[in-house]
Amino acid sequence: MKIALQLLGSTAGSVLFFGVLLFWPAGTFDYWQAWAFIAVFVVSTMGPTVHLAVRHPDAFQRRLRSGPMAETRAVQKLINIGILVAVVAVSVVSALDHRFGWSAVPTPVVIGGDVLVAAGIVLAYLVIAQNNYAAATITVEAGQELVSTGLYGVVRHPMYVGALIMTAGTPPALGSYWGLVVVVPSVLVFVARILDEEKAMRDELAGYDDYMEQVHYRLVPGVW
Repeated sequence: MKIALQLLGSTAGSVLFFGVLLFWPAGTFDYWQAWAFIAVFVVSTMGPTVHLAVRHPDAFQRRLRSGPMAETRAVQKLINIGILVAVVAVSVVSALDHRFGWSAVPTPVVIGGDVLVAAGIVLAYLVIAQNNYAAATITVEAGQELVSTGLYGVVRHPMYVGALIMTAGTPPALGSYWGLVVVVPSVLVFVARILDEEKAMRDELAGYDDYMEQVHYRLVPGVW
């Protein structure tokens, strides 16, 4: 019952969060791209979240502990605020774009954006399935083991790859090209988070230095 209520609360919170961020600045509920985005977000997160709650309840509970105040590192508190601001900015700029008609985004591009949003979310949950210690905060748990196979054998931060794919897909999914401008500083915030996270992992997680020698790239093979 507790898990069911947590799932319901998480879903309702997401709908309310994006509802306010999108329909208020858009100035209307007649915004089918926003409705489609929220539906894609809820459907894409619901299945993996239920699976996580049932099969890996400890990982599910770790994912619930999120936000700036849940971070133990001072710099990550600031970075987490930056990520939240980036999410808000991408959503609000895209909604304002719809309101004032700055962009003319064809329906196939909107659908492509929704596909990216769904793909990014699913990828992030696949990462959690491979590494149950992948939390929403930067922390090393007691008994945590280094994961270096699967997606972690391709890049060092596959969860952030999923987050960035979703972020890049959000503006076109919402019918906006101008929202993509805000994605650029969002990437820089994630870069800052990654660099500090790696510092923490090297200090606290046994074998991470060797893992960095084994897997050279953080987000994009052959690039960075």
